[in-house]
Amino acid sequence: MDDIDKVLVSETEIKNRIVELGGEINAYYQGEEVAVIAIINGAIIFVADLIRELRIPLKLDCVRVSSYRNETSPQGRPEVIDRIRLELKGTHVLLIDDILDTGNTLSEVVRLFETLNPASIKTCVLLDKKARRSVEFEADFVGFKIPDEFVVGYGLDFAERYRHLPCIGVLRPEMQNPPEWN
Repeated sequence: MDDIDKVLVSETEIKNRIVELGGEINAYYQGEEVAVIAIINGAIIFVADLIRELRIPLKLDCVRVSSYRNETSPQGRPEVIDRIRLELKGTHVLLIDDILDTGNTLSEVVRLFETLNPASIKTCVLLDKKARRSVEFEADFVGFKIPDEFVVGYGLDFAERYRHLPCIGVLRPEMQNPPEWN
């Protein structure tokens, strides 16, 4: 935690909001089976906790997308590195990501999944950083709206570090480009 400048969202706040989000998703999909698709690695902790709150039938799969490549801002167009295995035709899809900032990754993945002819696609994000949006895109379910600061923890990383932190914190500026990590 020495590398964290300040905590934006505490562990308790995260736990409470996930219970609320689970309730919202359960109400929306009542009586329907859903394919939950996690964008990993970032969303893996969030998805694991969130699906334990869901009381609807679901299938789980993951898609791996690379956007940041050890930088503090997205580097070019998002690249799908590993595709899902589930058949999505006629299925309700809930796509879950850790953070919505520029909107490039989530909008690109939604566009890709639309070609698979699902019954519907909804999106859920833990964090919404609207100040950085570069495409017109809004998530259907949002955990927290945050300011334009570089955050880590609870699955979010910088250079694959800090994912294990139980809270969402702002990474100290001097830690955002340490020479030994390059």
